[in-house]
Amino acid sequence: MSIYRNNLPQMNGGIFLTDAGLETDLIFNKDIEIREFAAHTLLPEEKGRAALEGYLRGFLELAKKSDTGFILDSQTWKAHMHWANDLGATEGDLQSANQEAIDFITSLRDEFSDNTKPIVLNGVVGPKGDAYAPDQLLSVDESREYHAQQLAWLAKTEVDMVTALTFTQADEATGFVLAAKDVSLPCVVSFTVETDGNLPTGQSIAAAIEQVDNDSDSYAAYFMINCAHPDHFSHLLGDESWARRIKGIRCNASRLSHAELDECEVLDDGNPQELGEQYRQIKQTMPWLNIFGGCCGSDLRHVTEIAKSVCE
Repeated sequence: MSIYRNNLPQMNGGIFLTDAGLETDLIFNKDIEIREFAAHTLLPEEKGRAALEGYLRGFLELAKKSDTGFILDSQTWKAHMHWANDLGATEGDLQSANQEAIDFITSLRDEFSDNTKPIVLNGVVGPKGDAYAPDQLLSVDESREYHAQQLAWLAKTEVDMVTALTFTQADEATGFVLAAKDVSLPCVVSFTVETDGNLPTGQSIAAAIEQVDNDSDSYAAYFMINCAHPDHFSHLLGDESWARRIKGIRCNASRLSHAELDECEVLDDGNPQELGEQYRQIKQTMPWLNIFGGCCGSDLRHVTEIAKSVCE
């Protein structure tokens, strides 16, 4: 059963960790092939499922050791119909994949039931299209209709909340939020930005957050930024009303742009200690932040350093 759907514990303060760059860590560090970069395809395979278990257990152990909460993500970022043809999947296959992914993280939550702080089950939803460079612009209504399908699947599971991860445009984010509201799911929007701190559409992060809130009656529980290095956006953050809607960050280890990362054939894992220090500085600027993890190129080493920095 869902434990926190009606009362997300991270809204009441306390530090919560997330995992890191799951796909890049498994592909480059663990030599695990992920078909079409869709992590849910690993669950039916013995080797792939074991790799996912090992990966997530490391972060759950870190949360236990650090005495923090944990936002436990599902492997459903690409488990929606936009990717059906690439994956050779039917609608039924993708619906089953969403259920299987939530069952999987539910079992891990139960395994770590002795953690003293909450473990929140988070259903991850990716954008319709390329998360690095949007190949289509969705209207609010188009997005609401599109994301309604996956959110309806997730609403029937034990998931506590859903997150639009690595979203590139405000209209699509608004449609996602309204679709989540339609099925009474708490939701979060996590935008990605380019090296100039703006969304791939060119819109500022401030304008995007304000637009989503204005057009959805501020239904989103909070906002995040992910899949960008701190150098790309930290200078824009401060004590403005839009910035206070941000509660978490999940940064890339690499300073490379999205276009450069897309062309990379080797992993740029940056400097874990430096990244941890940058998180410390961001938290000093925005002391209300309480959700911290990593994204592309980062792994348990980076989140361990981040935890040290933000838990002091």
